[in-house]
Amino acid sequence: MNPSPSPARFDSLDDAVESILASIHGSLHIGAPLGIGKPHRLLNALYARCAEDPSRPLHLYTALSLNPPTGASDLEKRFLGPFVSRHFGDAASDNPFPRLAYVDALQRDALPAHISVEEFYLQSGALLNSSQAQRNYASLNYTHVAKALADRGVNCIVQKVASNEDGSRLSLSSNTDLTFDVVDAIIARGLPRPLLLAEVDPELPWLDGMAAVDADFFDAVVSPPGPYPKLFGLPRQPVSDADYAIGFYASVLVRDGGTLQIGIGALADALCHALALRHTDNAAYRRVLHALDPDIATHPAVVTSGGLDPFTIGLYGCSEMINEGFMRLVQAGVIRRKVADNEALMRRMADGTASASDQLLLQRDGEFLHGAFYLGSPVFYDWLRNLDGATRRGIGMKRVSEVNELYGGNETLERLQRRDARFFNTCMMATALGAAVSDGLADGRVVSGVGGQYNFVAMAHALPEARSVLLLRATRESGGKTASNIVWNYGHSTIPRHLRDVYISEYGIADVRGRTDEDCVIAMMSIADARFQPGLLETAKRSRKLRADVSGDADWQRNTPEQRRDALGTFRRDGTLSDYPLGSDFTEVEQRLVKALGWLKANTATTGTKLRTITSALFSTEGKDKEALVRMALASPRSIREQLYARLLGLALRQTRS
Repeated sequence: MNPSPSPARFDSLDDAVESILASIHGSLHIGAPLGIGKPHRLLNALYARCAEDPSRPLHLYTALSLNPPTGASDLEKRFLGPFVSRHFGDAASDNPFPRLAYVDALQRDALPAHISVEEFYLQSGALLNSSQAQRNYASLNYTHVAKALADRGVNCIVQKVASNEDGSRLSLSSNTDLTFDVVDAIIARGLPRPLLLAEVDPELPWLDGMAAVDADFFDAVVSPPGPYPKLFGLPRQPVSDADYAIGFYASVLVRDGGTLQIGIGALADALCHALALRHTDNAAYRRVLHALDPDIATHPAVVTSGGLDPFTIGLYGCSEMINEGFMRLVQAGVIRRKVADNEALMRRMADGTASASDQLLLQRDGEFLHGAFYLGSPVFYDWLRNLDGATRRGIGMKRVSEVNELYGGNETLERLQRRDARFFNTCMMATALGAAVSDGLADGRVVSGVGGQYNFVAMAHALPEARSVLLLRATRESGGKTASNIVWNYGHSTIPRHLRDVYISEYGIADVRGRTDEDCVIAMMSIADARFQPGLLETAKRSRKLRADVSGDADWQRNTPEQRRDALGTFRRDGTLSDYPLGSDFTEVEQRLVKALGWLKANTATTGTKLRTITSALFSTEGKDKEALVRMALASPRSIREQLYARLLGLALRQTRS
């Protein structure tokens, strides 16, 4: 269907669904954005309509389908129930966040036979046990998705948008990532332009630039009546000692005047807190680093690629996802280096020949932050809604093909803009030979997805003076036991070893770009937990990757959780390193409970640890945290089970008390 001069307008979701069904004959091949750009209510109405009519096959192509958490155990449900009601709304409120019906069906492997859902990125760990989700996962680089959707014959795209007052202009706001690229890819393949249907959401912040289009870009616009549910807010997680150590080590690799890309989660929060502290309180920043490593300033990777000083020039943010961390860095004055889509101007800026008028032009027209989608907390969304004019003009939403790669657009311009780029992403595990495991398990099941990680790793090798930095915790708890996240080999990898660059754990920096296998093994051992170094070294020797006379460095024996805790203890106590450096969505009582429930889960993971923990709880006579017990509805236990829960929770609260 060609775009109409004026889009069809609907007030009813059911009417919008009927219009889709009337416009498209046969199978529906629906594309929907990832994250909060997905029109939950419209998709639920479409799913319900198709589920009852097997004559209308529905194939949905999307990613990151977000549903509020529910909790697995009784204690988790007691904690999450009130939080979810407050944070997302519940059935008793007038605007609960709508759960995606197809996700609930996927989790039960209960999609009807004539409906399929194909995602290229999954909500982390949420669908590990869904056969339907695992079988229909598409392993794709983010930048390859548009072509894949064209190959699948997508004939309709639905998207949530913001609207101006009279409805003549719409903003794709949170998701400029794929819509334009998919439409172009479909047309380039010689297929009809897909039906484009927008759902207006007044809660969605308005963003200008590429995100804003005339309403007739869409064929139809539905504006369902209020009240409107909140946007999906990601609850901010606590930052551990290990997370802080990783974030501070990562921060020293950032060069003033450079370019920054980051992911999301506690490691990214720690990194952004470190970068903000580096700029706003450099003395405190250096004290933390000195406690972690007195010689960090002379580390070869820091000397060649980073620095410890405040940001005189500032950074340019260029990341597929804009999140909480970027908000903090903009507010702190770290993200402020502007770029413009003007190759001649950017070349003069690069070679030092820019005139005063060039500088004025860049300050007037330039932007300091580019992203393809955004996702964060309610506080983050409020920030976007209430940006001052200058900050709003400095943020540009782009196609993912423009943000995540160099090729296919104006490569020369992008190289000039992305000087001294640092691409920070997380991984679950890394091998001693430099491969990264970021999205899947050894048995083939997908935890999340490749997303843009490979794009940024490859770009780091293509850009001069750029670095790819993969962040990981050195260990994890698995089945009640501690396991190393630095392993000799693994049955799945996301980033191959030939693209190895920099790895950071809580124990330091391993610069392995261009290194021999032996040097790579030694560097990775230096950031592994001391408990697992002997086994890894022995395996390396057996595999002919390490000479027989190599033994563990004495400094490596300091790689213990106790050493990290002692190093950061002072800064934890004085507030320099708080549990929630970017703010919290939990109350003070809930923050205590988050820690306690995490401790309890780790200490009841096996039969042996469970029995020991229960015994300790039963015989403990210390005082109770009455507020926490009231919050968990355990202040007045009504059964033997609740009495046990109360004692277990009391023990966990005492064990995790600051």
